[in-house]
Amino acid sequence: MTRRATLDDVAAIAAVEAACFGSSAWSETLVADEVRGERHVVLVSDDLEAYGAISVAGDVADLDRIAVIPAARGRGLARDVLAELVDLARDLDAERMLLEVAADNVAAIGLYEAHGFDTIATRRGYYAGGIDALVMQLDIQEWR
Repeated sequence: MTRRATLDDVAAIAAVEAACFGSSAWSETLVADEVRGERHVVLVSDDLEAYGAISVAGDVADLDRIAVIPAARGRGLARDVLAELVDLARDLDAERMLLEVAADNVAAIGLYEAHGFDTIATRRGYYAGGIDALVMQLDIQEWR
């Protein structure tokens, strides 16, 4: 189960960020900006072991983050958060969702492809260490 994040969740979300992204993690300030952002939606799992964030502008939703603490992976939390975010984006009149994912993140790519995302471009050397980013897109109107 998921729910919308509140400012009371910022420290817990930042802890998930640190566990998942290390030195690339969003700070508590950035997390708080996402939570209170006018065009942003942040969802957390009830147990605060996972979260996801989107921003919506016009007919496009950008998937900004999905993160699950390592100890909770493999239980479907990312799948549940992603499904809820796509539903919310559709409710906000988004027609498509875009994301960037490291080309070597096989688990995330599998999750996105299982939800109907297609790779539409590659950004060479986008991430630290020269890792490429795949740009993926989902037609929200055709989802589910």
